[in-house]
Amino acid sequence: MRIIAGKYSSRRLTTLKGDATRPTLDKVKEAVFSSLGGMFDGGTVLDLYSGSGAIGLEAISRGFDQAVLVDMSHAAVSIIHKNAEALQCEEQCEILCMRDFRALEYLKNQGMVFDLVYLDPPYRKQKNHEVLAYLDAHHMVRQGGRVVIESLKEEEYHDAAGALQYDKESIYGIMKITYYRNR
Repeated sequence: MRIIAGKYSSRRLTTLKGDATRPTLDKVKEAVFSSLGGMFDGGTVLDLYSGSGAIGLEAISRGFDQAVLVDMSHAAVSIIHKNAEALQCEEQCEILCMRDFRALEYLKNQGMVFDLVYLDPPYRKQKNHEVLAYLDAHHMVRQGGRVVIESLKEEEYHDAAGALQYDKESIYGIMKITYYRNR
């Protein structure tokens, strides 16, 4: 696994051994970021099921100011710290070892609002509809901000979750990437 573009382009990232996490394929990561505009001028990203931190670190490499990287696994959080340290971007990262809704509650209480939220939970344990509803109810996605969901291609999503409007989707093998925008 590597950073695809930007400041840290081609830098390798460490991942957990085994199948405890499912890293996003480079071709999918490239397609997602290209679809979002490629490069960015600031902003804050939330990678709620971070694994190795690859999505949040890719966002920083492409110009985001800050990444909040969340995973409930201590081993994954250790890998995220190592990857942020290797890229020397620890100052731009807030790394949390918490379950999804505990982290959302914490971030809400901190007044955090995101330009990009990436959701890639384990396929069999997805709560994406609930997370979308929470993000909307607590106004945690900035106007014009995006939510990107990686799921099995069979997953269905509503046209809207409050202000978060369905935008589009793309299928890559067994996975689907669904995009929402806060209009």
